[in-house]
Amino acid sequence: MTVLQQVLDAIDTANARDPRQDDGQPEALLYGHRMSAELSRLYPDASDLLQIAARGQHVERWVLARSDYDEGKAGYLKWRRDLATHHANRVGAMMTGAGYGMDDVLKVGRMLRKEGVKRDPEVQAIEDVASFVFVKHYFAGFAARHAHEKILGIVEKTARKMSPMARARVLEEFDLPDDLAAAFRT
Repeated sequence: MTVLQQVLDAIDTANARDPRQDDGQPEALLYGHRMSAELSRLYPDASDLLQIAARGQHVERWVLARSDYDEGKAGYLKWRRDLATHHANRVGAMMTGAGYGMDDVLKVGRMLRKEGVKRDPEVQAIEDVASFVFVKHYFAGFAARHAHEKILGIVEKTARKMSPMARARVLEEFDLPDDLAAAFRT
């Protein structure tokens, strides 16, 4: 077994403990597999480190509950930062255990914390893949629970984080209402 596969298996083992279910599977495990599938489709030549970051994007996400943080934007942003740090630390420990060096661990940590979006091609790739997974698998459910104005705002924020290539692919691959599609045309 390769060191890459050891880390992917360790992430899957951790995510299989997610008590939340989605489509009959542990939610984080399903999300990790969706991230890997989209990465493979969008970036077929992805490095091993990018593959690890994609699979570990939400490793053990359930351990830091949103409800344990203050309401509002500041609480939400703190929760997201703490999650990113947790993901980076957990995946880093798994990588170290499999034999990866500190430079590789630090690089994956930067990807998971999204340090360098728009500047680092691999960090941008993770952002693009996460955005695709959201649009493909989670957007419809999200949209059904929220007002159109909130949905439009989320779509605009998502589109701003994506690369021009990813925004163009969203327009090619998804049939979005005109006002939502406009966010991906900018």
